[in-house]
Amino acid sequence: QQLVDGNRTGKESPEYELVDTGVFKEDRYFDVFIEYARPRPDDTLIEATIVNHGPEPAALTFLQQLWFRNTWSWGNNDQAKPRMQGVDSIGLEIHHEALGHLYFHAENPDDLIFTDNESRPEHRLGSKPQGYWKDAFHEYLVHGNSKAINPNGQGTKCAALHRLKLEAGETRKLRFRLTSQKAIKPFEGFDETFQQIRNSADRFYGHLQENIESPDERLIQRQAFAGLIWSKQFYYYDVEKWIAGDPGQPAPSASRHHGRNHEWLHLKNADIISMPDKWEYPWYAAWDLAFHCVPFALIDTEFAKEQMLLMLQESYLHPNGQIPAYEWSFGDVNPPVHAWGAWRVYQMDRKRNGFADRCFLEQVFHKLLLNFTWWVNRKDVDNRNVFQGGFLGLDNIGVFDRSIPVPGGGQLDQADGTAWMAMYSLNMMRIALELSLQNPVYQEIAIKFLNHFLAIAKAMTNIGESGISLWDEEDKFFYDVLHFPEEKPIHVKVRSIVGLIPIFAVEVLEPELLERVPRFNEHLDWILENRPELASLVSRWNEPGRGHRHLFSLLRGSRLKCLLRRMLDEDEFLSSYGIRSMSKIHEKHPYVLHCEGKTKHCNGSSKVDYQPAESNTHMFGGNSNWRGPIWFPVNFLLIESLQRFHHYYGSDFKVESPFTSGQKLTLEDVAEDISNRLGDLFRRDDQGHRPIYKHHPDIQLNPQFKDCIWFYEYFHGDSGRGVGACHQTGWTALIAKLLHPRVKEN
Repeated sequence: QQLVDGNRTGKESPEYELVDTGVFKEDRYFDVFIEYARPRPDDTLIEATIVNHGPEPAALTFLQQLWFRNTWSWGNNDQAKPRMQGVDSIGLEIHHEALGHLYFHAENPDDLIFTDNESRPEHRLGSKPQGYWKDAFHEYLVHGNSKAINPNGQGTKCAALHRLKLEAGETRKLRFRLTSQKAIKPFEGFDETFQQIRNSADRFYGHLQENIESPDERLIQRQAFAGLIWSKQFYYYDVEKWIAGDPGQPAPSASRHHGRNHEWLHLKNADIISMPDKWEYPWYAAWDLAFHCVPFALIDTEFAKEQMLLMLQESYLHPNGQIPAYEWSFGDVNPPVHAWGAWRVYQMDRKRNGFADRCFLEQVFHKLLLNFTWWVNRKDVDNRNVFQGGFLGLDNIGVFDRSIPVPGGGQLDQADGTAWMAMYSLNMMRIALELSLQNPVYQEIAIKFLNHFLAIAKAMTNIGESGISLWDEEDKFFYDVLHFPEEKPIHVKVRSIVGLIPIFAVEVLEPELLERVPRFNEHLDWILENRPELASLVSRWNEPGRGHRHLFSLLRGSRLKCLLRRMLDEDEFLSSYGIRSMSKIHEKHPYVLHCEGKTKHCNGSSKVDYQPAESNTHMFGGNSNWRGPIWFPVNFLLIESLQRFHHYYGSDFKVESPFTSGQKLTLEDVAEDISNRLGDLFRRDDQGHRPIYKHHPDIQLNPQFKDCIWFYEYFHGDSGRGVGACHQTGWTALIAKLLHPRVKEN
């Protein structure tokens, strides 16, 4: 209740967390560490280590629970009800139609208690039928109701009950085992087996991290990997069944038939998926998932490839080609990063395993052709190669909610939506060129995507031949353009990450590759000769860079430097801990939308100001904020894009970083500097403090907490403190990739 009340104080205050309540004062708490080890897929060892950190003896009731997911009460006759049965000689015998026979052992429990994993009907219908319900253990332990548990030692939910009393500072270990084989002595050799598996894990990560010198960085990276693995979850959602309801349950509201996700009746998900945050976001988000797969590819490339393919299966991908966004609204639009993610996983897999999995790449590519077509048909409303996109994952970054139509019948041409599509075009072009090395037919498709890229570049400079450009020559920055009926289009001069996203649209082709794709090369020459106005809009691909490489980008060198001047200005985007999502200039100079001399109020407000941490609006629930904080996905793409630009330009191309510092850096050095700033969020500083915990000094100083890393959703744009969901591994696990040593170019 204290947490609930504390978070009702208003949006101007930081989130009130458990650590703020004072419950950890004098170390009056228990630590419970649960470890799992699997010598075989059908044999799981479980060890619970319990520590009383308090200054005096304290009691603890510990329950190691097992339960069956309830599928038998749905009313489907084909679902047999499983059972658990207590057996003195072995502990617990488990029978399940699909899983077969399993055996559970608990070492010296005080009791085994049973109930059924079923909701109490009286909570739903007002009746009081007899039975054993899922809240039985609460009733038994908290209220002393011994009739709540099944005295016959059977059910579909069970707990090994331990009533413990630990002295001050005492540590106690409890051991359990779940296996497919009967065992007379289930804990014989338990400790040795556990230690062998610990050693095996240490060897795996030791090899992976052999070139990371800092023990603190190794700790951060390994915990990021652990978070990735822990964020796997079985996700089940059958939209058609959800709308119809279960035969054995009360009928749902008729509004479901025309409500949320009713256009996604084909969607039938029943898979293990990497979640953004298993606690606060226990559902998949398509664009998050692409970023998860990059660090996953360092430890499990097969799983990373499976995840990339999963969103493109017929039970996920809409027949019209749209990738489902997230369960709140599958029809929302996320940035099209799936091609980028698949290409990066393909590259990392090839480097790690020495084998190019072109079958994977081809599978992804064919499905993404459908998705690309959906984008072109649905999000380019006037066939002008300028994209509206909508929400695009950046929540409250705009003057108004971008997931709904513009108020007043307006239309918003989005700098980020259009730039994302330019990036998508180049990603697809590069994949097609890779596939063409074994099948020349793909050169024609690569040409198609090159043409899309050039058309987008043209449209960004002259929207619908109107003379309006997304580039503002006065500010030297990209802005959205807002159209209202019978009014002159205007630039929405919010200086945000939206204007930096055109940097992402960059590809560098090696001369050796171009020699092997003659039809593609021929088309490049044709464009230079017959459409020079298109070629002049983008980087000069016909002018070889370092190593005779060729650059494809929305930005010529001069315009890139203009954007980087703002991005690397500490009074604008550059923070000590990465790149902010909005310029700090809006702290003193908020943007207010004016049209024809009148302020148009959109969603109650037309003002955008710099908010470095928690959002002060209710847009998208108010839990997320893109008006100033540091976010890992866009920072990561900026870093990779700068590395690609450096791959072309080399060491002669330098920019001042930070701006006005007088220090000139190559683009590779700028990328490395941003990466280091992101790493500094988690690293201990000279005082031994981690910036992510700046609002929690108790965590900074407590030896039990200070090396337990929280991977927050986003970070304060000035101080670096963690904000939002705190187990976002998730895309914040990208820090694992950034900490991984990379060979610098000469």
